[in-house]
Amino acid sequence: EHANLGAARIRLRSLAAAIEERRASGRRVHAPSPRAPRPAFTEDMRKRYTILAPQMAPIHFKVIEAAFGASGYRLEILKEAGPGAVDEGLRSVHNDACCPSILVVGQLLEALGSGRYDLSSTAVLITQTGGGCRATNYIGFIRKALADQGLGQVPVISLSATGLERNPGFRLGPGLLWRGLLACVAGDLIMRLLYRTRPYEASPGAADALAAQWIERARVLVASPGLGAYRAFCRDLVAAFDALPLDGQARKPRIGVVGEILVKFHPDANGDVVGGIEAEGGEAVVPDLYGFLLYSAYNGIFRHRALGASLKSALLARLAIGALELVRAPASRALERSGRFEAPPGIHALAESVDGIVQLGNATGEGWFLTAEMLELIEAGVSGIACLQPFACLPNHVTGKGVLKELRRLFPEVPISAIDYDPGASEVNQENRLKLLMTNARKGHAASGQAPASQAKPVPLAARDEGEESA
Repeated sequence: EHANLGAARIRLRSLAAAIEERRASGRRVHAPSPRAPRPAFTEDMRKRYTILAPQMAPIHFKVIEAAFGASGYRLEILKEAGPGAVDEGLRSVHNDACCPSILVVGQLLEALGSGRYDLSSTAVLITQTGGGCRATNYIGFIRKALADQGLGQVPVISLSATGLERNPGFRLGPGLLWRGLLACVAGDLIMRLLYRTRPYEASPGAADALAAQWIERARVLVASPGLGAYRAFCRDLVAAFDALPLDGQARKPRIGVVGEILVKFHPDANGDVVGGIEAEGGEAVVPDLYGFLLYSAYNGIFRHRALGASLKSALLARLAIGALELVRAPASRALERSGRFEAPPGIHALAESVDGIVQLGNATGEGWFLTAEMLELIEAGVSGIACLQPFACLPNHVTGKGVLKELRRLFPEVPISAIDYDPGASEVNQENRLKLLMTNARKGHAASGQAPASQAKPVPLAARDEGEESA
């Protein structure tokens, strides 16, 4: 991003000075202590142990918690990551680690040290992507932090589709997988409807109350996830928000929110950016969590086409995408029939949209999908985009900040602001960047003109361009 390499030079010089000082003093490097055996989560622990998992997306994870419970696991999602969790993470994780890893480790350690849990029957669960990202190393971060605090006996369970680690007492079986996918779709659907209607509700608090009601119904759904009940749930949920009385005011500036997956969804990690947008008189538009699953599956197709992976891996990727899209189909159909809401695009369309901007080989972190989400938002007619970047997250700085210049050239009418998040970063700086983005977005929004929010879906950029040409 910058031509000034001073920071890199300082670090290299500091390393060289430390090596020279050690050599001059004659000190020897201590051999590492023998590694203790990794405690496994066994079959007999399944019903006895409470499994703690860190928060990421509050709406989705309330439903996912119920999905695990219905599958026989005593899962508890930690509710928030406050200052105590941040301090604990900073003490236990290397300071050069990214903001999400500090928050995740801090949440878990704060909970384990709170006295609320019997540590002889408590385990920890964390997702593990297997990609070139610190998220793959969360397991190592957590195990080291637990050992340093004398909690090495606590099992750490890896939730990974790639099977990086195995625990006899935890299996991602068909039942849990089906419930988890439904929970993810339900969370996306509720989030999409809530953010679309809350800025315009005729009665303050009505949208939040309706969302809370449907979150509870989603928790009931995943306990007995029949296909008919699922279809009815999607249809009735959209109908309920379609019928929510709105105040009739003109459409507010719509601000897209993209970025690293945890910072994008976690209000404690992003300073409640959605609340900030709404407080500034805007409407937040946050792309679905489910899209990340589709993106992860799509990368298997690219690896076969460009990197020599087997045909089998590409076929499995296509089957996975087909199955995932089939699961989401009832929600998409309900949105398409709605008068207020729009359905998400398919993953193949998103992959095609980045052609000429970023290569599909950028598959670390959110990779090319981050750029595709920004293009999706621009096509949907947003007035501006907030790109949330955790400090020290190199993949997202490359495929987030790294593409902003080209996107601004292609779409100069849409302001895009990169906002950095870190436990030590100034909240005032983050708020100022958001306020500046809102100011620029209002200017373009006022010039474009908008229909009342209760009457029509947003007009995509492509459609507006075609209309101007025919006019």
